Amino acid sequence: MPGGRYGRRGALHNWVEVRLGTNSALKRARSPIGFVVLTLVALQTLATSLVAQSEPLVSHAVSIPRVDAQVEIDGLLDEPVWQSAAVLRGFTQYLPVDGRPAHDSTEVLAWYAPTALHFGVRCYDSNASVRATLAERDKIEGDDYVQILLDTFNDRRQAFVIGVNPLGVQSDGILRDADRRAGSGFSAGGSGAYTIDLSPDFVYQSKGRLTGSGYEIEIRIPFKSLPYQADPEQDWGLNVIRKVQHSGFEDTWSPVLQANASFLSQSGALTGLAELRRGLVLDLNPETTARVTGEEATSGWAYSGPDPELGGNLRWGVTNNLTLSGTMNPDFSQIEADVARVQFDPRSAVFFPEKRPFFLEGIEHFELPERLIYTRRIAAPIAAVKLTGKVSGTNVALLSGVDDQTSSATGSDNPVHNWLRVRRDLGGQSHLGIAYTDKVDGADYNRVPSVDGRWVFGGLYSVTFQGATSFTRSGGTVTNAPLWNLAFSRSGRTFGFTSSFRGVHPEFSAQGGFINRSDVVNASFVPRVTLFGRAGALLESWTGSVSMSGAWDYDRFMAGNIPDDPKLHLNGAFGLRGGWQVGTTLVIESFKYPPQLYSDYVIERTTSAGVDTIPYTGTDRLYNLDFLGSLTTPRFQNLSGNFRVIYGRDENFYEWAPANVFFLTVDINWRPTEQLRVNALYNHQQYIRPSDWSTVGMRRIPRLKLEYQLSRSIFVRFVGQYDAEVQDSLRDDSRTNDPILIYDSETDTYARAGREVRNDLRVDWLFSYRPTPGTVFFLGYGSSLEEPAAFRFRRIGRVNDGFFLKLSYLFRV
Repeated sequence: MPGGRYGRRGALHNWVEVRLGTNSALKRARSPIGFVVLTLVALQTLATSLVAQSEPLVSHAVSIPRVDAQVEIDGLLDEPVWQSAAVLRGFTQYLPVDGRPAHDSTEVLAWYAPTALHFGVRCYDSNASVRATLAERDKIEGDDYVQILLDTFNDRRQAFVIGVNPLGVQSDGILRDADRRAGSGFSAGGSGAYTIDLSPDFVYQSKGRLTGSGYEIEIRIPFKSLPYQADPEQDWGLNVIRKVQHSGFEDTWSPVLQANASFLSQSGALTGLAELRRGLVLDLNPETTARVTGEEATSGWAYSGPDPELGGNLRWGVTNNLTLSGTMNPDFSQIEADVARVQFDPRSAVFFPEKRPFFLEGIEHFELPERLIYTRRIAAPIAAVKLTGKVSGTNVALLSGVDDQTSSATGSDNPVHNWLRVRRDLGGQSHLGIAYTDKVDGADYNRVPSVDGRWVFGGLYSVTFQGATSFTRSGGTVTNAPLWNLAFSRSGRTFGFTSSFRGVHPEFSAQGGFINRSDVVNASFVPRVTLFGRAGALLESWTGSVSMSGAWDYDRFMAGNIPDDPKLHLNGAFGLRGGWQVGTTLVIESFKYPPQLYSDYVIERTTSAGVDTIPYTGTDRLYNLDFLGSLTTPRFQNLSGNFRVIYGRDENFYEWAPANVFFLTVDINWRPTEQLRVNALYNHQQYIRPSDWSTVGMRRIPRLKLEYQLSRSIFVRFVGQYDAEVQDSLRDDSRTNDPILIYDSETDTYARAGREVRNDLRVDWLFSYRPTPGTVFFLGYGSSLEEPAAFRFRRIGRVNDGFFLKLSYLFRV
């Protein structure tokens, strides 16, 4: 290897020995603040000492003309300026089979004015079967669409996604590299080497129209809507994705190979952008919300509600690459009930995404391998301020917020959250980062410093790591505990694998984040093989993978025991011509008895001496054998569907006993007209005792969503969801067959776990007007109901209901 690299390594070694080898430095590093300071210095040293300034290999580069002109965004590319635009052609297929010429041709015209980028897209479809609906924003995944990917910092770390369907409906977000995921019975389709977060919204203009040979789209992207470099002349990363629904093909302008560990490193480039005028970026977004809730009172049904609440957001572009935002009393923006989540393991918490606009803007800067920053932890903020951006190859994000007293453990203090995230680019695709979260609630606190990084090498391989320690004071006692995560992946076209090793100490606490389960160590290794069919064959691709994993209680892992829950999954995923996807999985598992989950259980025993109780110990280990199958249809002209079934022997967490399980998910999308969308979703979860074929637990959740789009900015929505759950009287089914008693803390007694029935119905109506992100008018009604017998629709009674109104307006200075 070149001697210069060894020279840099020696310099770093000497720096560490001199700077960090002193006792005083080490003492400072023991505190969270000292840790952050020393790590920031270390990151800067690594960036300048270890990394050669390598430039990404760009296969496609285009210099587009700068024209001081304005055009009407009407979907007609007929103005004279389009004749001088640069033309992007030569698309190639990425999914399901990379490297082949695109089946349907695409042309992208591009030029820029002093204040905005302009794109015109002509998509030709040889089958004249374009899928297009007048959809809600960010809901075009079932349509044909085009996505413009703009890497405005030209660092190949992330790209802004500007998506448009054939009717001009918008879908935008952030694209980042991710490990390729092989399909299985859990999810029939595999994935590309990227993920897209559709949460952020950007202001841009778009129009589209159907033509006799396909469709055309016109897009204008103001420079003030996106952050970018401060240089007077700059290059941006660029790629264009086209999704063709009738074939299931995904094409890209710059050729992208599945064998590469990075999707973004294979982007093309916009070169020579100069004299960009962003102007003053100052967005003021005042809002008002009002809610009226109803419930049964002594005098009948009564409504009550607080006075209208005022709030708002402020966004200031300090520079081209730094944004300062603030909020006062932000609205949660929950405009319909969340889809009910079916929980398979009660030891794992359920995650719900963020919905508030202030916290969504720039949320990508706070990402970590482990979710140590979870903005919904600031549950009812009084005020918050945020600084995000990128300076000289370093992403910086800082958020501080004051929560309402209702979020305090004491009920009388205002919790204060402070979150810092810094990430430094290294080389082509690698990075190092730190995070620090601090929550202060009265005399108590929770502080979590973290170090993480990703190293991409050899074009195929990536290593991701993270280490964190929590420092928590509660009731005068201070505890600290670690979390760690290590992953190694190979992204080869034919052969690849993913492996991971993760541990969360039982006392680790991230009160500003989301950790779905603590007191656990997980290890997994998933090799995969992918074979591709010839062009035009029925079988386009097949991926076989073997998922080998194990889970331990933390202390059992440290003691060198075998896994508590070893798992072996044999997966197959078939991609068929026309966009059909089939997935299969054979599940072989065993689960060790988790005593902490049943600490409140005892068994009622009847003997000749009378009735007494004995501790509940459960069966030491349960063995599972299941089959999973899934089917995803292509997007037909008006219909598409996704089906998944699980059947076999699995664990029954109700009684910690074996059960025959039957899980079914049916998801149907029907679009009878361009404006009407119907989604029918059904989840079925059932556990049957093998001893007598009785049902110990069953949950059925049908959900219907109807949306009528009056225009691109106006729609009316109805959502109805029924959640019927029944639990049989519990017994020690795997051993004594005696009744189970569960401790009731309110009465300080043990009570029989008798039969429980719940039949809940929720309906939501919404009128929505949203011409642009930030400007909205919502008027809605929601009602929660219940009935004694499932799906009889008799004697239905209201539990509560309510009306709500939200009005906000985006002022752009």
